[in-house]
Amino acid sequence: MWRLASAALALFGALLTPALAQQQPQRSECLAMANAAPRAMPVAFRQAANAAEVEITYAGHSTYFIDTPDGLRIATDYSGAYQVGRLPDVVTMNRAHSTHYTLFPDWRIPHVLHGWGEDGKPALVSERIGDTFIRNVTTDIRRYFGDDAGADMIRDGNSIFIFEVAGLCIGHLGHLHHKLDDSHFAQIGRLDIVMVPIDGTYTMSLEGISEITKRLRASVVLPMHRFATPLDDFMRRIGKDFEIDRRLERSFRMSRDALPGTPTVIILDGV
Repeated sequence: MWRLASAALALFGALLTPALAQQQPQRSECLAMANAAPRAMPVAFRQAANAAEVEITYAGHSTYFIDTPDGLRIATDYSGAYQVGRLPDVVTMNRAHSTHYTLFPDWRIPHVLHGWGEDGKPALVSERIGDTFIRNVTTDIRRYFGDDAGADMIRDGNSIFIFEVAGLCIGHLGHLHHKLDDSHFAQIGRLDIVMVPIDGTYTMSLEGISEITKRLRASVVLPMHRFATPLDDFMRRIGKDFEIDRRLERSFRMSRDALPGTPTVIILDGV
């Protein structure tokens, strides 16, 4: 009888284990690096960083395309208005403004990740798609419409998305409306490449975004939302701490080994 009970428990455990494994949150190597001793890098990231490159393309507004070593294509703040090359496999969206999302994406896009939740709950993204681990950190957004427009904030209305691939930690700040506190920075962890909005009006002040950019200390800064603020103004504010690299191309390739030794703002062609 005891043997039968043990066998039944073993079978139950075997059936249950895969389900539990699917519920376990994925491990963020970028957070592990942020909390580790200087220069420490998890084994998985050391292996991934062996000359593996991502290609990053500025499509326009706040949409960047990230093409990974295994062929996954990701588009940030995707509305469908800015398309370069083939359709993405993964799109992230924020709903602060209609130019940052669409409720009717092309049906051929298999993974659509919203930066907002439903029923008053914050969005929770923590999943591996192909060779990329994608997670989010929620932020609040201003109300734009109605009698109470601008009067208060929608809690957890948007998300900062982080993409961990090829040994790189790539962050997209989205339509950011407020300063980040210590809890935000702790959730973001280490970033090697960060995409920042620099309009200075519709998102947050240029002074505020400059402070956040400096604190994140990413090796590469990619400006977006560039329509309102002259690039020279942004460059003047952070130029003492960052190199400026203007390019005529709208794409570049980067590996972990090729990250610049001095923090650098890379300005790609685009609008």
